[in-house]
Amino acid sequence: MLEFVKSVNGILWNYILIFLLCGTGIIITFALRFVQVRKFGAAFKQAFGGISLRGKKAGADGMSSFQALATAIAAQVGTGNLAGAATAIAAGGPGAIFWMWISAFFGMGTIFGEAVLAQTYKDTVDGQVTGGPAYYIRKGLNSKFLAGFFAVAIIIALGFIGNMVQANSIGTAFSKAMHVSPLLVGIVTAALAGLIFIGGIGRIASVTEKIVPIMAVFYIIGSLIIIIGNAANIGPAFKMIFVGAFNPKAATGGLIGVGVKEAMRYGVARGLFSNEAGMGSTPHAHAVAKVKHPGQQGLVAIVGVFIDTFVILTLTALVILVTGSLDGHTTGIELTQKAFALGLGGFGNIFIAISLFFFAFSTIVGWYFFGEGNVRYLFGKKGLPLYRIIVLLFIVLGTTLEVKLVWELADTFNGLMVIPNVIAILGLLGVIKKSLNDFENNFQNKQ
Repeated sequence: MLEFVKSVNGILWNYILIFLLCGTGIIITFALRFVQVRKFGAAFKQAFGGISLRGKKAGADGMSSFQALATAIAAQVGTGNLAGAATAIAAGGPGAIFWMWISAFFGMGTIFGEAVLAQTYKDTVDGQVTGGPAYYIRKGLNSKFLAGFFAVAIIIALGFIGNMVQANSIGTAFSKAMHVSPLLVGIVTAALAGLIFIGGIGRIASVTEKIVPIMAVFYIIGSLIIIIGNAANIGPAFKMIFVGAFNPKAATGGLIGVGVKEAMRYGVARGLFSNEAGMGSTPHAHAVAKVKHPGQQGLVAIVGVFIDTFVILTLTALVILVTGSLDGHTTGIELTQKAFALGLGGFGNIFIAISLFFFAFSTIVGWYFFGEGNVRYLFGKKGLPLYRIIVLLFIVLGTTLEVKLVWELADTFNGLMVIPNVIAILGLLGVIKKSLNDFENNFQNKQ
C-alpha cells in the first residue's frame, strides 16, 4: 500500500503539481505586479491594525478579519511546521528549505487571489455565511462538476486524512516525551475537538483568535533561545540551505544523498502542506471575514503565508541545522524533538510535545471548519452531524497508524484538491485583477 501511494505521489508531485503550483504563483505574481511586495506593509496594517483585546463575537454573518486570519493560520501552522520541515530536510536535504521559501513567496500571490475570490463569491447556506473554492468554481466558472469534485476532495483531504496526520504527530510526540499511550492522546484530542465543533463558527473563531497568538509567541521564543545559543552555527546553517538548493550532496557532505529534483519536490510539497497556498483550504476562512472590500482580505491572507513559512517554519529548520541534529536517518517529528532536546536539554521533548499539541490541535479545528463549508455546499446543515462523528473517529484512528503512510496519503489527497482550485484561480484571474485595481484606485485611498 505504502509503495503504491508513493508511486502515485511521485507522478503527481514530480511531474504535475510542482509545476502547476509554482507556475500559477508566478503567473499571478506578475499579473498582480508583485502585490505581495508592493502591499507588504499595508497587509500587516490591514491584518493587525484593528485588533481589539475584547474581540468580536462571530456568528452566522461571519467573523472579524483578524478572526478569519487566526483561523487560517491555525490551519496553516501545524505539523507541517514541525514534522513537515524535518521531513523535508531529511528527505530533500537543507536545500528543501530554500524551495519552500521560493514556493511560499509566489504562494503569497496565489493566496491573495484565493481570498479575493472567496470574498467575491461567498454565499449564505441555511442562514450561515460560507464560501471557498466550491462556491467560486460553481459561480465563477459555472462548473458544478469541478465544484463537487473539490468539495469531496477537501472533505477527505483535510477533514479526514489531514486530521489523521495532525493526530498522528500529537500521539507520537506525547508517546516519546511523556510515555503516554497514543490511543489515549487521540481520545482526549477528539473529545476536546468535539466540544469546539459543536459550538459552531462562534466557538471556532473564539478559540483560534486566542490560541494562535499564544502558541506562536511560545514557539518563537523557545526557538530563538536555541538559535541564539548556537549563534556560531547560524551562518553555516544558511550556507547549507542555499548550497543545498542546487547541490544537496555538497551541503551535507554526502550525508543526504539526493539531487536537486528531490530537494525541490520535498520543499514544495512540504511547503504546500505547511502554508496551504493554492490548496484551496484557507479561502474558507477568508470568505467569512466581515470586510468592506475583497482586496482587504486578500492582503490579510498574504500575512498568513508569511508567518507560517518565513517565520515559524524557518525557525524549525534553523533549530535542526544549528544543533547539528541531521543524521541521515532520523526524520519527522523525531528529528525536530532531537533538535530541541539538544538545544533545551531534557525540556526539549516536552517543549515540542506541548507546541505540537497546540499547533496540530488548532489545525484540526481549522481543517474541520474548512471541511464543514463543503459539507454545507453538498448536503446543507443536515450533513454536519455525521461529518463531525467521522472526523472525530479519524482523529482517534490517526494516532494508531504508521506515520509514513499517513503523510503519503495526505500528499495524494492534497494534490487532488489543488487541481480544480488552480483551474479556478487561473480561469478567474481577470476577476482578481479587476478587484485589485478597484481596491487600489477606488477604495484604499479613501480609507
